[in-house]
Amino acid sequence: MQKPKVCTVLTKFDERYVKVANSSDLVEVRIDMIGDSWTALAKMIEKPWIACNRRKDEGGLWNFDEESRVKELLRAINFGAEYIDIELKSSNIKKVVKNVREVGTKVLISYHNFDRTPPLKELKKIFENEVELGADVCKIVTTAKSFEDNLTILRLIRECYKIAPVVAFCMGEAGVLSRILSPFFGGMFTYASIGHGLESAKGQVDFEKLEDFYSMLNEIFY
Repeated sequence: MQKPKVCTVLTKFDERYVKVANSSDLVEVRIDMIGDSWTALAKMIEKPWIACNRRKDEGGLWNFDEESRVKELLRAINFGAEYIDIELKSSNIKKVVKNVREVGTKVLISYHNFDRTPPLKELKKIFENEVELGADVCKIVTTAKSFEDNLTILRLIRECYKIAPVVAFCMGEAGVLSRILSPFFGGMFTYASIGHGLESAKGQVDFEKLEDFYSMLNEIFY
């Protein structure tokens, strides 16, 4: 079994957490949660990393205007970010995608639904929209209200991953199953918190515990 790829999310500046993050496959730097020290932290990352700067309506903590948010996000290119995460609902998304790709950095276009998991047909249209906009990675994250929502998001991955790289799962306690299983259905990677109490979203699994779980699966089935 090929080991599922895991992206740890750094939400706080601490060398201990950076060390843990460097043992994962990818790292997400939450600029909005870390604050000004994110640039110093970025210099310590040894793995490919994703720059993310979320505004409040997208589940983040950014308190300033959209222009300054995007400007701070794009600074990450100069610090070696491999991916820039820009939200599908961003008003200037076409310009951001163009600017990022012109300098050879990759674009991760993300969609978040904090209320529900839309029907599969609607999710596929969102995926197609992200592809059309030029996403190198399509990220679709919903909220699970039932077990069935996990199945919907896993079906989405299964039907789309051959078209373009996709990362998809459900938030919330009811969506933990989709977080864990998404790589097995074709998801490019899944996200994990850097430690207990440092989650960037509800239902995010601790990295070390997730790694233990994947190791156990490998022992059982292979």
